[in-house]
Amino acid sequence: MSRKQQLLKRHRRNKRVGLLIGLVLLVVIGVWVAWWLPLVLGVLAWIAHEAWFADHLFYAPNEDYQYRFSADAEVVGVRLDGGRLLLDSPLDADTTLVLAIRVRSRWLGRFLDPAVEILGGVSPDRQAFERGVNGVRYLNLSGLALALSAGELQLRTRYCRLLDAPRLWSWATPDYSAQRVMVIAPHADDAELAAFGLYGRADKPWVVTLTAGEIEAEHYQQMGLDPVEASRIKGRLRAWDSIAVPRWAGVPEAHCVQLGYFCLQLPAMRATPDQPVASREANLSDIRLFRRFNPFALPADQDGLPTWNNLLADLRQLLLTARPEVIVLPHPVLDPHPDHICAQQAVAEALQGLEWQPTTVLGYANHLHDNDRWPMGDAGAGIALPPQFDDGMELTPCSLSLSLEEQRDKAMALGMMHDLQPAPPFKRRVRRWLQRLLAGRAPSPYGENEFFRKAVRRHELFWRLGKEK
Repeated sequence: MSRKQQLLKRHRRNKRVGLLIGLVLLVVIGVWVAWWLPLVLGVLAWIAHEAWFADHLFYAPNEDYQYRFSADAEVVGVRLDGGRLLLDSPLDADTTLVLAIRVRSRWLGRFLDPAVEILGGVSPDRQAFERGVNGVRYLNLSGLALALSAGELQLRTRYCRLLDAPRLWSWATPDYSAQRVMVIAPHADDAELAAFGLYGRADKPWVVTLTAGEIEAEHYQQMGLDPVEASRIKGRLRAWDSIAVPRWAGVPEAHCVQLGYFCLQLPAMRATPDQPVASREANLSDIRLFRRFNPFALPADQDGLPTWNNLLADLRQLLLTARPEVIVLPHPVLDPHPDHICAQQAVAEALQGLEWQPTTVLGYANHLHDNDRWPMGDAGAGIALPPQFDDGMELTPCSLSLSLEEQRDKAMALGMMHDLQPAPPFKRRVRRWLQRLLAGRAPSPYGENEFFRKAVRRHELFWRLGKEK
């Protein structure tokens, strides 16, 4: 069982215990006070839960985030004076900037998302944190180096206070647009969620999607399809999305590849590398149905078997064909999704002993262990660093700043993805309405799916894996 599954299991157990205690109290109130009072209190408790306590937050808001960065990246002489952030020496414009500071929620910040407004740049930013926050957090100031160097950057708080002295780190951010970039997506839409802006700027981009994403096809069953038919049509649609949508950003058709392996089966494939692992729901043991849109043949096209060895052979041919200088893939530690973990492992295995090696490997996290709402805050806002509670590993962030036009193009790309188009369940829509009314949370202007809020931001955040060559 993964760490996230353990956290979710503990969260649900605690929720059941709390519900049982609440029911007992309501029964006691109904017997000893008034029969109708438990009904009123039960409705109010449900509303309060949906508005303020429904986030999957698997840690206490008063815990410090713990990051370890390279000592030579820290900028000395940083201070906060009357809300203005000041430096002793200027910074280069093309840098990733991270500011650590203690954030303490005010009482209203237990009901409305505490946030730090960053003023003085080309456009104001607002980066939000957990309700009730009281710990060290990491603001992303990337793209604001010139305003910071000029002493124009101001930090203004909403429903919180800033305490203690700030610390600032700076890393040079290379221009990857002139390099050959290959984005590895475990599923259709992962490349767009994490790196649409990055691959859209590259002169020679590739997008390689490993699985068809054919499971959880209830939306198509509602159209009258049986479960197998629904799974197959969903896989075919997502395979088409993975090939077609990158064209919106200018990726050549010849550089968009769908490998067609089955969703959530990569761990089983890796456990038995030479044994085929069939789809969970599509009643298929042949991946070729989902590879029909590929621009050229790959090794696994010969037998269509969903094996780990076939996946490695496909990846090796793609790596030798594209010869990417920059590979972008899921972070092996920060992103806990099992297919995402296996995607990184497959690329690492495929590169072993290969005559071509990338100069840069960047990791991304579309999912987290600890916080399903991250990045917190509204669409269009900056991406503060995610929760991290183990400083045993040195991390090097790399933040790309996206213009408003690029953000809109990214939103349109996500809107083309069939998996993000169905309306959320009724209960989720009611929850968001209550949160909008009572917790002040604004919906995304681009779509109802939560990824329109989480992914369409002024930053795309990556992490350098290993040393650049």
